[in-house]
Amino acid sequence: MGHGDRRANRSRNTEASSKVKASQSERFRELWPDIKEMILPRRGIFAMGFLLMVINRVASLVLPYSTKPLIDRVIGHRQVELLAPLVGAVLGATLLQGVTSYYLTHLLSKAGQRLIAELRAKVQQHVGRLAVSYYDANKSGVLVARIMSDVEGVRNLVGTGLVDFVGGVLTAVFALVVLLRISPLMTGMTTFFVIAFSLTLNQAFAKIRPIFRERGKINAEVTGRLTESLGGVRVVKGYHAEAREAEVFAGGVQRLLNNVLKSLTAMSLMSLSATVLMGIVGAVVWFVGAHQVLAVPPKMSLGDLMTFVAFLAFLIAPVMQVVNIGTQLTEAFAGLERTREVLRERPEDRDPRRAVALGTIRGEVDFFNVGFSYEQGKQVLFDVSFRAAPGTVTALVGPSGSGKSTIISLVAAFHIPNEGVVTVDGVDLSTVRLDSYRTQLGVVLQDTFLFDGSIEENVAFARPDATHEQIMEACRIARVDEFAEAFEKGYGTIVGERGVKLSGGQRQRVSIARAILADPRILILDEATSSLDSESEALIQEGLKYLMKGRTTFVIAHRLSTIRRADQILVVEGGRLVERGTHEQLYALGGRYWDLYTRQHGLEANLFLAPGEGDTVQENGAKGEAKEAAALAEAMRLLRGNN
Repeated sequence: MGHGDRRANRSRNTEASSKVKASQSERFRELWPDIKEMILPRRGIFAMGFLLMVINRVASLVLPYSTKPLIDRVIGHRQVELLAPLVGAVLGATLLQGVTSYYLTHLLSKAGQRLIAELRAKVQQHVGRLAVSYYDANKSGVLVARIMSDVEGVRNLVGTGLVDFVGGVLTAVFALVVLLRISPLMTGMTTFFVIAFSLTLNQAFAKIRPIFRERGKINAEVTGRLTESLGGVRVVKGYHAEAREAEVFAGGVQRLLNNVLKSLTAMSLMSLSATVLMGIVGAVVWFVGAHQVLAVPPKMSLGDLMTFVAFLAFLIAPVMQVVNIGTQLTEAFAGLERTREVLRERPEDRDPRRAVALGTIRGEVDFFNVGFSYEQGKQVLFDVSFRAAPGTVTALVGPSGSGKSTIISLVAAFHIPNEGVVTVDGVDLSTVRLDSYRTQLGVVLQDTFLFDGSIEENVAFARPDATHEQIMEACRIARVDEFAEAFEKGYGTIVGERGVKLSGGQRQRVSIARAILADPRILILDEATSSLDSESEALIQEGLKYLMKGRTTFVIAHRLSTIRRADQILVVEGGRLVERGTHEQLYALGGRYWDLYTRQHGLEANLFLAPGEGDTVQENGAKGEAKEAAALAEAMRLLRGNN
């Protein structure tokens, strides 16, 4: 590498260093409004804490201040009558110091814990109001760490840590005044060393702070992976991947350990520096002080020297505290930064465009030339236009990844189109207040989610104010009663995390009952019967008929036999609507829908047939339908060829 390259590298490093320093100060300035927001509501507590702290620190000065009269007058001049008042003053001050310390810790520690609880509730509430796209980009475990761990260190901003530090600085000011009165020379020398060490500490903390910030990120990643691993334990065990998961987690723990060790090394170096500082200052004070006491005539008394040494500890103590409290505050600021990043994300209902409050809707949904992409340059939908009239059923079919679920997400207002517009009753959905719209929306997803509560509680989730009779009626329509009443605790049976104690079909019935109870104007069924056997599906179809009556319904179903009665079927492929119509119209058209339907019909009719199993009437009927479909397909092919 040439000299020019080295100079260029040094220049770049200097620029990077200055940017880091600038960003550090900028971050503190950015965080100040958040800190002020936390402190102002607690100004009464802080005022009381400050008063107690002043009393505490003044009381702590009585013992060192009594050193001079004790040595010079009581011992030196045999004024024994002063001993009792001195001892009484020291005992009284010590008692006062102990009482104020107790109430100070009691008051501020509780305030710190209340702050943590408030911040956790605030962050959780905020995260819950963020758009679905935010959840797509962030792991649930990372969000858990943001809510639970990042706010933990913030208690030091209103806890004893910050107040102790401020108290230490105040005591140092008192001590400095006393030291200057005793010996300006020794005080000046001591102050020089303290200032030099403080500047060094400032540089050290500038380097340590990114370490703490990185620790929060690593901790969130490790927590996220652990949450995923525990949530997918059946998949892990199914593939005998316990050892691999343990290795991945151990790697994350090792990264966390390396980060902690790095910070501990830095802290140890600072503690070593502080100890060396104490040694140097002590040696200088003893050397200079001894010469001043032994000088002829003496420039200070022995009592003055001992008082100076005693007060010197109060001057040095804040510097020593910086090593411990400064670390806590650095960690608190790092956590507050990460918390602030989450709180700066705009909730979806805070979008200034969403100002229209809907009344009771009819449920007319229109897509006008809608285009959408999750990421720039990766278009998912292209020029999608259709109308879903109130009280009708619109089915979406097509291969996986064609865009069906994206259309449903736009109907549910989980996303906003990049092009075109989606309207409900003629109102642009991107301008509608979500609380007025989603309360009229019912969703039964393919990935059924139940909370770790009772069956009744999961059904009532849609309408917490519903009566027991209304909940039971919804359960009856969705056929939940068939299995719930067979359990020992009935509808009070706990379903476990994500409903693991129920079968897939049972979970889906509970989900359908939840949608029935919600009584929505627009209903979304995403593979609502995919986990059911044929008998259960036939029973629940009756419940779904009741649920869909008078409502605008959107259905995604890969089993095309379940959507034959839909008012319109939209065939989606490659993000475009390639066909639309009723089952009869699309089947007669002989296009993409016909191809999907006949292929699936033949597959279902012949799936898993072992030799000799085709002798039953049912199977012969299925084979006959398959042959008929194949013959029709051949006829259509010839017809298209002749044309």
